[in-house]
Amino acid sequence: MYLDHVAIYTNDLDKMRDFYVKYFGGVSNEKYRNERTGLESYFITFKSGSRLEIMYRPEISDRIQCERVTGLTHLSFHLGTRARVDHLTEVLVGDGFLLKDAPRITGDGYYESCVLDPENNEIEIMA
Repeated sequence: MYLDHVAIYTNDLDKMRDFYVKYFGGVSNEKYRNERTGLESYFITFKSGSRLEIMYRPEISDRIQCERVTGLTHLSFHLGTRARVDHLTEVLVGDGFLLKDAPRITGDGYYESCVLDPENNEIEIMA
């Protein structure tokens, strides 16, 4: 058994697709459209085989932002080395994305940073 994909709703489907393709090396399929429901989506596939489904529907609404809530907390990308974590963190911050946590060694021994994607989803970048 394995986790096939994680799905998130978005307000700007193409902007989110471009973010995950540009910064995390994902490969996007063609946009899926369901004319009956208004659903549009992309699957972004990463080198590991994991996938992220980003979806849009006209009737979705923004979730109320709170610091600590139940549910999906973050997406995590393992880059392999501390140098790659530092570099991607610098690139993302330089391109205007919000840094939530600077690169650091966590209490459980990981080296990671946390940056927010274009719609404020937490993206953990780790080695």
